[in-house]
Amino acid sequence: MKKTSFEQRQEEFKNARDIVLNRRHENHGIGTLAEKSVHAVLKIFMEPDEDLHEVPIDGFVADIFSDDKVIEIQTGSFRPLREKLACFLDNYDVTVVHPISVKNTICWLDPDTGEIVSKRPSTIKGVPHYIFDELYCIRPLLTNPRLSIVVLMIETEDIRLLDGYGKDRKKRATKYDKVPLRLLEEMRFERPEDYRMLIPPELEEFTSAEYAKATHINRSLGTLSLQILNELGVVERVAKKGNAFVYNVVD
Repeated sequence: MKKTSFEQRQEEFKNARDIVLNRRHENHGIGTLAEKSVHAVLKIFMEPDEDLHEVPIDGFVADIFSDDKVIEIQTGSFRPLREKLACFLDNYDVTVVHPISVKNTICWLDPDTGEIVSKRPSTIKGVPHYIFDELYCIRPLLTNPRLSIVVLMIETEDIRLLDGYGKDRKKRATKYDKVPLRLLEEMRFERPEDYRMLIPPELEEFTSAEYAKATHINRSLGTLSLQILNELGVVERVAKKGNAFVYNVVD
């Protein structure tokens, strides 16, 4: 049976993961990682040719540079990207790739033996709408037609060392690495209207509290999300309900 395009992407993700984890296994022991596993895997996933990784451009270093296009892998805050993106977007198409962990397992590792001694599922489950927290830092750039955002919803293992305080050695323990296991969904935002996919279809006229409840995020992030969507022209303010703005989706 022929694989779908997403199944192919999942296979590519698995191949990239295996390459990185095999290299880590060959190094043996526990030391300081020069590059965390999620970042390393996503670079190979987005561009298998490693000769195109870490390319100096205009005083910065692009994670990937191929065919006059830049790809930046950003696993944390977008704030450090602002100056780099503003520079790159003058001359190149730029894609920013951001992973969000939907399902995460916390693994405790004995630093002396390198063995995992316990595992437990994390109660925190990521949703695509977490991306708004990062987009806020670069919102003046979001309408630039050269900028694309890719959100990868993934399953992960959070590796922590039993080197902390207390009887269980978990207090202030080292967060050693986060290992990507599986690609669950890939979302691309290339135009402002693409962000409509982050608005639940059952919402017609709604407040930030109603948006937050429907998308399983907190009220503060709901307010911030609608501010961005409003600036992008995806939603508009049509009324007020008490002190809250009421929004609807722009046709």
